[in-house]
Amino acid sequence: MEIRKLSQEEHNKVRPLYEKVFTEDSKGFVDYYFSEKTRDNDIYVVEEDGEICAMLHLNPYTLMVNGVEKQAHYIVAVATRKEYRGRGFMAALLRRALQDMYVSGENFTFLMPAAEAIYTPHDFRTVYEQERRVYNLADAAKKEAAGICIRPLKEEDCDTLAEWANEKLAADKDVYVKRDGAYYLRLMRECDSDGGKLMLFQNETGIEDCRIWFPDEDEDETPKIMTRIVDVRRMLMSLRLQELLCVCFTVTDSAIEENNRTLVLTGTEISGAMLMDGKLENSEGEIPIAALTSFVFGAKTVEELCEEDGVHMTERMKEEMKKIIPLSKIYLNEVV
Repeated sequence: MEIRKLSQEEHNKVRPLYEKVFTEDSKGFVDYYFSEKTRDNDIYVVEEDGEICAMLHLNPYTLMVNGVEKQAHYIVAVATRKEYRGRGFMAALLRRALQDMYVSGENFTFLMPAAEAIYTPHDFRTVYEQERRVYNLADAAKKEAAGICIRPLKEEDCDTLAEWANEKLAADKDVYVKRDGAYYLRLMRECDSDGGKLMLFQNETGIEDCRIWFPDEDEDETPKIMTRIVDVRRMLMSLRLQELLCVCFTVTDSAIEENNRTLVLTGTEISGAMLMDGKLENSEGEIPIAALTSFVFGAKTVEELCEEDGVHMTERMKEEMKKIIPLSKIYLNEVV
């Protein structure tokens, strides 16, 4: 078994595996994916007997985390040929990708699981259910009756829409993908590839909304997003605090060795979080990386965290951890 990252020129080599595994994707969408998304993503493969047996794609995004730009990767298209399943190829690809993201200085990564149970053993945790903003004919009729103009998005609208969306998201969200004109131009092509459209809503003062329309869109579908901390120090330093905090604790991580450390987390509501290396004998508790991920992204409270396997906290540590403001306002609605 050999794991390697393909060169950009080799990316089309995985298309046969993609088409064999992801049969639900239309030819138009697959054409879009391999003409657009694979131009700037990373693809890891397992090769054996001279052929590609498994793959994992890392699609790059610029995120805003508490108002600060962060580079991150969205894990997609994780697949193994049927005859090679059960041999640990996916786990090996995840470990390699996680290690490379750590070296690159990324705070966390995210994915949309086919099933949560697949990724839970690798310390991913569900933190968000996507809010699909779907164009609905009945709702659109009401909007138009109220004087709202609704039309398909045009290329010349993309920069203005990005400015509007970033301003709106910054006012309400802790974590979201930063938009620009290229983001919406690519999203237009993604929708077009499957027969859909991006619909722009405008009133007399400007943009009011933008929604996706597909002929067969299921409005009841609520895809989940799972995250995993990649670099615990960088992740913790991205957090805001309610008040003066000082606590020493130990983090454990079975996949990224560098995250296994004892840390002193300090700071104020003005300075934000600051970190120093701590001593194990001064540690007030222990938190596995998966449990910490759930807490950092607001999926679990301190009390709920203490019920997880491997979590130990003194009473003082529990009170200090409550001073952390989690990244609970998330908007990660990307498909690929």
